[in-house]
Amino acid sequence: MNRVLSNKKAVVIFLLPALVLFLTIIIVPIFMSVTYSLTEWDGIGKKVFTGFDNYKELFLTNSDGFWRAVKNSLIFAAGSVFVQLPISLILALILARGVKGERFYVSVYFIPVLISTVVIGQLWMKIYNPQYGLLNTVLRSMGLEQLTGNWLGDTKKVIFAVIVPVLWQYIGYHMLLMYASVRSISEEIFEAARIDGANGIQTALHITIPLMKPILKVCVTFAVVGSLKNFDLVYVMTGGGPAGASQLPSTLMVETIFSRNMYGYGSSMAIFIILECFLFAWLIRGAFRDNE
Repeated sequence: MNRVLSNKKAVVIFLLPALVLFLTIIIVPIFMSVTYSLTEWDGIGKKVFTGFDNYKELFLTNSDGFWRAVKNSLIFAAGSVFVQLPISLILALILARGVKGERFYVSVYFIPVLISTVVIGQLWMKIYNPQYGLLNTVLRSMGLEQLTGNWLGDTKKVIFAVIVPVLWQYIGYHMLLMYASVRSISEEIFEAARIDGANGIQTALHITIPLMKPILKVCVTFAVVGSLKNFDLVYVMTGGGPAGASQLPSTLMVETIFSRNMYGYGSSMAIFIILECFLFAWLIRGAFRDNE
């Protein structure tokens, strides 16, 4: 292996296919989107160069509810950081202590990650169904009839109804990353803490979590970026409705391009999503670096 790695030609040969694939499916489409965003194009006719007109319309007019979609994506990101990740962290800390059936619980919590998003969406649509859905049925059985409602049809409730399955699906994903991180910490460190008289909570707050900072940075980055570019589950459950109440930048982009045939304007949304994700990833990296 060392002989192969020392041969620069061999390294290039091994890396070239991955590089070509990366350029083909990621970098080239990004540059194409940048080009399209500077034009007015219906996907069929001739492209007309318009400069930054699409971006001006995107940021200044808000005629299609773009900023509402951005606000919804930020709600998703906040939910991921302040609800999803703390639950994942608590589960990881509990399971890493060596509870009975540890491997079974780790596997069970990870199962939603493996299930198709379409299946998850259909499952939660049944749960939220206003007539026979599990949620309303449970509320009625508890005498809480006033709390029932059309969860996916109410413009005030829908964004919070949609965010629940998004958070639920990936709790196990972050839990597994954090669980592996806790398991990688030397047992001698925990033994020293016990000798010093630290209880479980003190050990978690002052030893375990600080040593988990590298993986916590990864989880926060994945959670925030994933929320900002979230698409599939919302598209399956509501399609951005009702009346755009659950619209996200990604669902609005797809609607703009494929339903309204505004490829240039839709591409400007795509570029915004890319830049937004890079910006938040950079901010998260800087925040964790300052705390090191």
